[in-house]
Amino acid sequence: MFGPTLETVFLTAGGLGLFLFGMKMMSSGIEMAAGEKLQNMLQKATRNRVMAVIVGILATIAINSSTATTIMTVSFVHSGLLNLFQAMGIILGANVGTTFSAQLIAFRIDTIAPLFIFVGILLHLFARRRKYKNIGYIILGFGVLFFGISVMSGPLRELARQPEFYAILKTFENPFLALMAGFIFTAVIQSSSATMALLVTMHFTLVPGEPPPMSFQTAAFIILGTNIGTSITTIIASIPASRESKRAALFHIMFDVIGSTIFGTLVYLGLTMPLVPDVLAWFEGTWEDPARRVAMFHMLYNFATMFLILPFLKPVAVLMEKMMPIKEADKPDTKYEKKLMYLDTDLVEIPSVVIRNAHLELCRIQEIANEMLGFAIDAFVESDVDKAKKVDAKTVRYLTRKTSSKLVKLNRMTMIKRDAKKVGKMFRTLYDLERIAAHAENITEYVVQIKENDLNFPDDAIKELKELGSLTTKLADLSLSAFKDEDASMLPQIEELENQVDKFSKELTENQINRMKEETLDPRAGVIFTDMIIDLERSADHSNIIASNMLEQKQSEKK
Repeated sequence: MFGPTLETVFLTAGGLGLFLFGMKMMSSGIEMAAGEKLQNMLQKATRNRVMAVIVGILATIAINSSTATTIMTVSFVHSGLLNLFQAMGIILGANVGTTFSAQLIAFRIDTIAPLFIFVGILLHLFARRRKYKNIGYIILGFGVLFFGISVMSGPLRELARQPEFYAILKTFENPFLALMAGFIFTAVIQSSSATMALLVTMHFTLVPGEPPPMSFQTAAFIILGTNIGTSITTIIASIPASRESKRAALFHIMFDVIGSTIFGTLVYLGLTMPLVPDVLAWFEGTWEDPARRVAMFHMLYNFATMFLILPFLKPVAVLMEKMMPIKEADKPDTKYEKKLMYLDTDLVEIPSVVIRNAHLELCRIQEIANEMLGFAIDAFVESDVDKAKKVDAKTVRYLTRKTSSKLVKLNRMTMIKRDAKKVGKMFRTLYDLERIAAHAENITEYVVQIKENDLNFPDDAIKELKELGSLTTKLADLSLSAFKDEDASMLPQIEELENQVDKFSKELTENQINRMKEETLDPRAGVIFTDMIIDLERSADHSNIIASNMLEQKQSEKK
């Protein structure tokens, strides 16, 4: 008897593994096929709470994972792309969206899972266009997911007949133990869909007339625990994130705990007190099929909790802000702090999300580099050593290298060709940003040399350098705007400024040669003047390259 029992455990575990792998395949396929559209859909969750909920439902149904949706949402809050109010609506919708997978399982379509696998593998292997290959991968994942259900169904039937297993299930008739079992199992495997798959499958694998392996009461409390367990991953993802992200994660777990507490209490009172309506009895009377009953409890419970919280979303958002206020100590210099702001967590493994966050990180670094360049030019023109000390290229070097290491990890993920090219362009942009900061640092060193050696420049020379510096900083600012907004329409203006910088640099070099011939400028100052021209011209070149790379990327995306 021990042998068959061990075999059924292995088969059940293998089926669960296939289910989880199928979910991962579907998520990856949808990410490759429509990852950017999915992000845009999440970001369009406006202040309208109903729209935010609908977006959360649709996104979760699409990727078949409320955990992925909520982690993506927390990441967007951290990046400043969503506010707390929007995120709360999406989280409410995600909890509802995840119930549709249990409904699909209850329809028992696992019998045709091999057909989905066959169609999916044909499309994925033999389709020529990447779009159809990705669709094939999604269908293949869907088939693998339900094939996992099919693999589990037989062993679970056998397992339910084993006295030892039945005795374990009997211990969960205690509501608290059942709730804790759902919580712990879901927190460990980080998937409420997988827990529900086991629960629903356990109910529809019964032979006719055979009683369920567990009571509906036990299943109901396991479901309540499952909802709490799925929020743990979001809490972990928010640990290194911003205060606003932590508020969104806190709302997620509080929403689940409050919902489970309220409905758990109603269910328990209905079972123990005659005057309180028996909720479970209503479910048992409405749905005869045990599997459908479990799936419907999961769905209606989440819908009811969502409708309970939805009208009070704004007051709850205010409560979250009061429970987790932003203290002065929590307000770092977000611009110059030696810490990644948008790529400081490895829990988000959705390539398009990481790419979006990397873009925001690059925009931040470019803003720092541009400010350093502006400070350096002002310090040179004003001969101000104190202002020159504000330029710290080490910050940019630190941020570019940290960002580069994150991009290396991103490069190992499965990405569509367009995203892979975008990551390649980002590596080049990091180099350009580091060079701009290095040129700014060079300029500050000239300020120190001028002071230490008591060098002087003619007024017309300073005026020329000030004008060249103005053109360079203007180009750098336009490049930042174009890069940040991904606005290719600004590129002609940037290229025109770049030509002006090149032309003016040559003119200044000629003027410098004439001054040297007329001996109106100290040779040491002349060397600094020439180096200054080179640094400004090259800074303009790097700014132009950053914007041009963005244009090339946009053009390749249109093809």
